[in-house]
Amino acid sequence: MYLIHLLLPLHDNNKQKFPSAYFDRVRAELTDRFGGVTAFLRSPAVGLWKEDNEEVSRDEVVMFEVMSAELDRAWWSDYRTELRERFQQEELLVWAESVTKL
Repeated sequence: MYLIHLLLPLHDNNKQKFPSAYFDRVRAELTDRFGGVTAFLRSPAVGLWKEDNEEVSRDEVVMFEVMSAELDRAWWSDYRTELRERFQQEELLVWAESVTKL
């Protein structure tokens, strides 16, 4: 069993908030594909990182999680690319963990 996480930005590169329809679409896509999704939308996390010029950048992100018996790496790679373009990001983080249900 795998737990797959996605981090999505709340704002575009011009600091404009993405419409809620963007997140509704992701929620619907993941629910259709995996039968359910957990979305952490109300308490965004803050991401900080240093650019090449040592300036610290900041972004507010939300997390989506799905459970899957299989890990279809090709599908996730394609979906990550699609989301990266949709949310206008240079990079978008998606990762998976192997989990054991208790």
